Amino acid sequence: MAGNFPDDLRYTKDDEWVRRETDEAVYGVTSFATEQLGDIVFLQLPDVGARFAQGEAFGEIESVKAVSELYCPVGGEIVRVNDDLDQNPGLVNEDPYGRGWLARVRLDDPEELENLLDAAAYEQKTLEPH
Repeated sequence: MAGNFPDDLRYTKDDEWVRRETDEAVYGVTSFATEQLGDIVFLQLPDVGARFAQGEAFGEIESVKAVSELYCPVGGEIVRVNDDLDQNPGLVNEDPYGRGWLARVRLDDPEELENLLDAAAYEQKTLEPH
């Protein structure tokens, strides 16, 4: 599934994606991350109203292989989390860019999106040896 990186998203080096929607952004983890992690079994997401800076850890993702921290791709206030993941964390594996989204944030500074990778740069990063 490598190469499944939508052009309308921005990406972090830590394998999160973000899509801007007016003054808010939605984010999740990439298909590359789900391939590396394997089956997702649990997510610890932030509380609505919590604030995070760009790059700050905001939760955890647990798979059959590992537990990893999740990092905020852009700073702001959490306005919604994907409650469907409580009962079905596998949505992250099945549809990472759609129904498997993690959180919605009200952006503090939309310019932070410029610090992130575009799809081509992110794909290149995934091809590098780890």
